[in-house]
Amino acid sequence: MAYGFATKCIYGNGRDHQKDPTGAVSFPIYQTATFAHPAVGESTGYDYSRLQNPTREQAEKIVAALEGGLDALAFSSGMAAVTALMELFGPGDHLITDLDLYGGSIRLFEHINQKNGISFSHIDCSRENVQNYIRENTKAIYIETPTNPMMHIADIRKIAGIAKAHGLLLIVDNTFLSPYFQKPLELGADIVIHSGTKFLGGHNDTLAGFLVTNAQKISDRLRFIIKTTGAGLSPFDSWLIIRGIKTLPLRMERAQENALALAEYLQQEPRVRKVYYPGLQGSRGYEICRSQASGFGSMLTFEVESRELALHILGAVKMIPFAESLGGTETLLTYPVTQTHADVPEAVRLANGLTDRILRLSAGIEDQRDLIADLKQAIGSYQE
Repeated sequence: MAYGFATKCIYGNGRDHQKDPTGAVSFPIYQTATFAHPAVGESTGYDYSRLQNPTREQAEKIVAALEGGLDALAFSSGMAAVTALMELFGPGDHLITDLDLYGGSIRLFEHINQKNGISFSHIDCSRENVQNYIRENTKAIYIETPTNPMMHIADIRKIAGIAKAHGLLLIVDNTFLSPYFQKPLELGADIVIHSGTKFLGGHNDTLAGFLVTNAQKISDRLRFIIKTTGAGLSPFDSWLIIRGIKTLPLRMERAQENALALAEYLQQEPRVRKVYYPGLQGSRGYEICRSQASGFGSMLTFEVESRELALHILGAVKMIPFAESLGGTETLLTYPVTQTHADVPEAVRLANGLTDRILRLSAGIEDQRDLIADLKQAIGSYQE
């Protein structure tokens, strides 16, 4: 029997779902570093938690089921997942990446991977023809959609077709929409990335990262890399992710409702110059997002009339925390130029439209009237 999405959030695909022999409904935390062998040459299937742990395996099977993948690997953070991913490439390789990316990914590419001989072409994958940037040594195309923080939407099907025609990997960071709203593997991607810290965990209480693939060869290589580099997710954090995913559909729906309400409110604010949310009809990327996703998510970005107003809002909100991260039950307000994108060169930020007047908001599951009231009083209390 094929399970629906909400059921997969609890039981995975049903075929690989592990049941604890004690009958525990909440999957146990196997807080152990090592496992005893029955005899020489025999194993329970678990040897050492750096290689695999039952709790981590359970989290991986659930995420693989949600994305429709053959395998998922759980890492200690989203950036640990991206770092392991980049070990698929070597000196002389070239990747095409989106110009607007999470600042941590840009930092990794520019200061670690580039030093190790990997080169990059950073382009606007939502507007430019990716094919024009393919070289003889190009190995992969790496995109976020929507992008962080400017909410650009790339056409996954179109880029997947280009990648396959040239024998390239397509890597999609699906953190912002989660597998509830978007499934890149079904659209032609080879590898999907998640910062599990965000919507999958959903409670701002743990760090995690995932790589998901539907190719056995890629899975085998990534399994070797995670075993060798040792960045696997801990048993307790794996359990937190399992627990968080159980409510993923409920949280995503409520947070999306709040995001749309906030976006519509902000559009009416005289001191807000522009709202970036793909769920607004007529917005850039609206039609593409609607064609490849079942929702628009709960992330939005908005630009106010001045840097001073942006800073005032951050200090004047009374309920909404001014904090990094996203995807949790709490609505969070972020100032990308000093937080998520602080290490991105100013010229690159400005080329993306990321100015010091930009605020990023991750809508949570609070009462939307309270959220709107908090933003309204923060903006309204500003005096030039």
